[in-house]
Amino acid sequence: MVAVHAVVSGQVQGVGFRWRCLQQAQAIGVCGWVRNMPDGTVELWAEGEDGPVQRLLDWCRQGPRWARVDRVEERRVTPRGLGSFEVR
Repeated sequence: MVAVHAVVSGQVQGVGFRWRCLQQAQAIGVCGWVRNMPDGTVELWAEGEDGPVQRLLDWCRQGPRWARVDRVEERRVTPRGLGSFEVR
């Protein structure tokens, strides 16, 4: 099991990013959370098997149709054993 904390920058708020991220995470079996930040970024915690977590991060680099992702800063963290994925 791996975990990643990521911050997504660009036009990522008001474009359905969090809800599509939730759908993606649930579809591939990743646990964690996603939330909007006051500075206009989206913060993400994702944990699970390495392959699915990487697929979710790959999706984050593109985002939903109306998003413009400029950068994804990510770092490996210690998994917390979360059991679901949620929008905060």
